[in-house]
Amino acid sequence: MTTGTGASGGTGYSVLSGSKQNVLLYVVTILIWGSSWLAIKFQLGVVDPMVSVAYRFLLASGISWIYCRYSGLQLSFRLRDHGFMFLQGVSLFALNYWLFYISELTLTSGLAAVIFSTIVVMNMLNGAIFLKNRLELRVVIGAVLGLSGIILVFWPEVSDFETGSENLFAATLAVLATFLASLGNIASARNQREGIPVIQSNTYGMTYGALLMLVLAWSTGREFIFEFTVSYVSSLVFLSVFASIIAFWSYLTLLGRVGVERAAYATLIFPLVALGISTIFEGYQWSAYAVIGIVLILGGNLLILKRSI
Repeated sequence: MTTGTGASGGTGYSVLSGSKQNVLLYVVTILIWGSSWLAIKFQLGVVDPMVSVAYRFLLASGISWIYCRYSGLQLSFRLRDHGFMFLQGVSLFALNYWLFYISELTLTSGLAAVIFSTIVVMNMLNGAIFLKNRLELRVVIGAVLGLSGIILVFWPEVSDFETGSENLFAATLAVLATFLASLGNIASARNQREGIPVIQSNTYGMTYGALLMLVLAWSTGREFIFEFTVSYVSSLVFLSVFASIIAFWSYLTLLGRVGVERAAYATLIFPLVALGISTIFEGYQWSAYAVIGIVLILGGNLLILKRSI
């Protein structure tokens, strides 16, 4: 596995070996993001999705700024670097989530997670195009196995997918959102290669993303209201602090350490967490497809993490 420049700055995991750090980063990312898809559902209904995304990243960026100031972290970067942090922010912390929020008005959270899993392929292609990364055969095969497994796990939902215009439009938005997130991954990888620590690039990125959402919401006449309910406030805090700050820091640190392809493999696993949550809270019914899918996912995981094929 490769090491990304500046990816480990300020991690606080110095007592662990590099491989154990990576495992911990995988686990944190998978568990938090796996539960975040259901949390998004509690953000929908009263507050406009664009405004909810703005609230989410205003809170997340505010907390990050306080941490950076308190810790004395460097916050001065070149104008060119701010351009890439802006790109990271609008694609990873703004537009993609806005599109996903809209898509989840129609799609189930599990199906949205399945669509997002295609970021593995998008990261491979974008990494090869923009970062000149070499596509390894074992990574490609492992990703195909993992994606096939995810499709099987959610096969009941996929097979029931109606081709009506509303669902087709929602799925298209989710695919576009995933592509934007992949571009954000590439921008983050570039920033880490240039020595910009993850915490600072995320702080600026979330700030730029929140400001963009505020400007778009204001200019398009969205109503700035707030839903003072336990479900909305608690899901907002969870999505802002855990899903946005902690999970993104873990994932993007992992991205800098092991590369965009291997880091994105976490996005093949967290739909399983979403499935487990759905089983407990939404009565999801397991099937033979789900069992076979898990076997394929684990096989793809072993293949991707092996050093040789």
